[in-house]
Amino acid sequence: MTSKELQYVEDALGHEKFFQSKCNEALSQLGDENLRTCVQQMAQKHQQIYQSLYGLLSGGAV
Repeated sequence: MTSKELQYVEDALGHEKFFQSKCNEALSQLGDENLRTCVQQMAQKHQQIYQSLYGLLSGGAV
C-alpha cells in the first residue's frame, strides 16, 4: 500500500469513528424508538466499515 493510500485509509478510519461517536451521542438524546432503531443501525454500519478498513491496515481480508 502506498503512503497516499495508507493516509486515505487512516483518514477514513477517523471519519468512521467520528460517525460512530455522533450516532451514540444522538442515541442518548433520542426518545422516539423508530429513530433510535435507525440510528443504532447506522452506528452498526459505521462499525462494520471501520472493521473493514482496519482489516486493510492489518493485512486481513476485507
